[in-house]
Amino acid sequence: MQSMAAACSSSSSSSAWAAARLSYPPPALPSWRHVALPPSPSSAPSSHGCRWPVAGAGAPALPLSIRGGLRPLPSALLAAGGARAGAAARTRTAAAAAASPAAADGGGKPEGANGIPRTLQLGAMILGWYLLNVYFNIYNKLVLKAVPFPYTITTFQFASGSFFITLMWLLNLHPRPRLSLKQYAKILPLALIHMLGNVFTNVSLGKVAVSFTHTIKAMEPFFSVLLSVLFLGETPSVLVLGSLVPIAGGVVLASVTEVSFNWIGFWSAMASNLTNQSRNVLSKKFLADKEDSLDDINLFSIMTVMAFLLSAPLMLSVEGIKFSPLYLQSAGVNVKELCVKAALAGTCFHFYQQVSYSLLARVSPVTHSVANSLKRVVVIVSSVLFFRTPLSPINALGTGIALAGVFLYSQLKKAKPKSKAA
Repeated sequence: MQSMAAACSSSSSSSAWAAARLSYPPPALPSWRHVALPPSPSSAPSSHGCRWPVAGAGAPALPLSIRGGLRPLPSALLAAGGARAGAAARTRTAAAAAASPAAADGGGKPEGANGIPRTLQLGAMILGWYLLNVYFNIYNKLVLKAVPFPYTITTFQFASGSFFITLMWLLNLHPRPRLSLKQYAKILPLALIHMLGNVFTNVSLGKVAVSFTHTIKAMEPFFSVLLSVLFLGETPSVLVLGSLVPIAGGVVLASVTEVSFNWIGFWSAMASNLTNQSRNVLSKKFLADKEDSLDDINLFSIMTVMAFLLSAPLMLSVEGIKFSPLYLQSAGVNVKELCVKAALAGTCFHFYQQVSYSLLARVSPVTHSVANSLKRVVVIVSSVLFFRTPLSPINALGTGIALAGVFLYSQLKKAKPKSKAA
């Protein structure tokens, strides 16, 4: 029996070493060695009643392909070669990814990987933008009816925004920016334009109906084309210029038949178009500047705080004496109700503007313009239903033509880059 076990052990060992010479590098490479792992089920007795020798018991160690308890450890030379092979593989992978259509488009990921979550996120942001804008216009109009002081209302809205921004920075909900004096100087014109745009909007809302103010503000594409020609040197196509005709015609038709028409309200809305479009163009340029490491939230936040500091002296010089508790009592205004409505208007004002800026940083200006034109339809319809604004058929037709022209303009601007790419 002992001789039979010895024979079995000898034959097994000879077969193992033969397999080792076939499956391993030549023994001239001293960098390969074997280590013993914990015993595995493979060390169970074989069908012949033999056990494989255990490492460290004087028997030769078997390679991993023969005995599961052994693992080769590469030397430093082989590790370096493996690292070079891994680096080469990563280089080939990066080159293939760079040559793929997704990388060429700047996405970095296939469309199906993040297309649906991104679409849902943008849809939720647009829905919130619309709702906040509707409630802002309703509460703001109610406040302006009670106290017709647009400069004071604007300052209060910027103060509300500054409060939320300060709270956001103190609670570390968003990282606080660290800017140089040069960067503050670059943001100052944006803040001034931002402040004037909201002052003009409130002046218009105080003089005419909400629906009419937003019908006039449908002229924004006209000012966008004008600013692009003057400052960017862009020449619009004939179709884009043609889309401005129904916009202008619809606004004129709605203005002629508007019951609440007022020249101050009309020109204030037009001035708001000019300032808001200038702000959008300059903001997009600022966000695209690589030297200014500032995100859209912090840019809007700094603009809001600076706009509050700019609007406060203007409010005190124009309306500061008129707006007082004595005036509110004499006008028979419910101060508590007024404060609640003003606070709601200021809150909606801040967050709808912030969502708008976040969208502007995530989508193209054309997509933002399309969403803005649809938002104007929602605001006009909501304000007409809430305030029961009288609309004649011709007035409604003019508003519809102007909004249809805005949508056509947006579609033509969106189709322009595709024709160039083709």
